[in-house]
Amino acid sequence: MKGFWSEKRVTVTGGAGFLGRHLVKRLESHGATVFVPRQRDYNLIALDSCLKCLLEHPCDVLFHAAAYYGGIGINQAEPAKLYYTNLVMGANVMEAARLARVAKVVNIGTACSYPGYLEGRLKEQDLWAGPCHASVVNYGLTKKMLAVQGEAYKKQYGLDSIHLILTNLYGPGDSYNTDRSHVVAALIRKWVEADMAGAPEIEVWGTGKPVREFIYAPDCADAIMLAGEKYNDVTMPLNIGSGIGTSIRELVETLTAATGYRGKIAWNADKPDGAMMKVLDVERMRQALGGWTPPTDLRTGLAKTIAWYRANKAQADAKW
Repeated sequence: MKGFWSEKRVTVTGGAGFLGRHLVKRLESHGATVFVPRQRDYNLIALDSCLKCLLEHPCDVLFHAAAYYGGIGINQAEPAKLYYTNLVMGANVMEAARLARVAKVVNIGTACSYPGYLEGRLKEQDLWAGPCHASVVNYGLTKKMLAVQGEAYKKQYGLDSIHLILTNLYGPGDSYNTDRSHVVAALIRKWVEADMAGAPEIEVWGTGKPVREFIYAPDCADAIMLAGEKYNDVTMPLNIGSGIGTSIRELVETLTAATGYRGKIAWNADKPDGAMMKVLDVERMRQALGGWTPPTDLRTGLAKTIAWYRANKAQADAKW
């Protein structure tokens, strides 16, 4: 029996990136015909080029997963580039989608769009309860504006879109470049290299008490695909996460066991912990996606990711 995605034409911006590759693989396995625009052919920061892409490759559903992002270093060194690139690219994708008469746009947002002061379980209705944290405002706010554009375009043009808010990702295919890596990728590289070098000690900042949330990238791709099929509320973003809080200490212990590292873990309690708890509330997600929850637990996901990283280390470290 044919499923929802069978014979659907789909475009995935950022489809050659970390999350995008997993999403493309999932969509194709469900029968979709997927096009991935490459920057050398279509510059999404130019509206005419963005529109050309969608006219030359018509699609039923457009997933906008492309983004220019990085770690703390890039946020400090390139705040203007982060802001301009993501804001203009998002605006162009939506405008081109309505001009090309795309049926539905799925915008991929980020949990760093939530107000910086909020702690605990973050609910979708809290998205506009305050400003983003200063360290990520130049990226987080641009993604947040896509939710505004989605409502405006539905009201004026009838364009259907949804806005998904993703928690911390990890998994095979991630970038382990120190300037761009996600938090788990950065820690995996640190632990694997310490294990390879036989380093006697790894220093970790803080007390290990703060609680964060992580989702395995292939699971996240499944959730995004399901949301593209089942979720249609342009007025309310949808959290995508595990809903499971993991303390930094638990994460470190799991990494240590998974890598086989035998040295000492030195906790530097003089360094700040940051917010004590930041976890997405995923009750709305479970309801919207028919009870779906991520099937891969952290221990299993980390083991798979570490095995992939060891086998592809040079490539992963060099990836931008």
